[in-house]
Amino acid sequence: MLILLAGIFVLHILAIILLLVATIDNAWWMTETTSTDVWARWINQNGIWNYTDLPDHYPTEYLQAVQASAVLACIFSILGIFVFVAQLFTLPKGQRFTISGVFQILACLCIMIAASIYTDRFHLDEADGWYGHCFILAWIAFALTFISSIIYFVLRKKTA
Repeated sequence: MLILLAGIFVLHILAIILLLVATIDNAWWMTETTSTDVWARWINQNGIWNYTDLPDHYPTEYLQAVQASAVLACIFSILGIFVFVAQLFTLPKGQRFTISGVFQILACLCIMIAASIYTDRFHLDEADGWYGHCFILAWIAFALTFISSIIYFVLRKKTA
């Protein structure tokens, strides 16, 4: 059981790292000369990356929803790992991992909302770009947080 708990802890930490990289790094949408994330855009001019604001045609309400959802996913997942460690020592068996599972499912839903809105509302008319590694990491983090939340709910019923 100790190896299983260590594996879950590592899975949770991996999900947190992916969520943080996906939220902070600057590669949600890429072209040959630009790199865009949910916070700003970088333009490559003469081999130098210059920070610029996001274009005015971005729908502000959707952008704020993506930003808020990505940040909330990070917060919920980080809270979930602290609750996981605290529950190991404080709650009786059968109740241990419910709160951690709830935090992970909330993180899962938040990053899914962020990536879904970004997919549906941004870069629809841009044919020369592609989704960057942060966008892909956001979807991988969605899968990892979903898997870890399911594992927490299954482990709640274990007696060992």
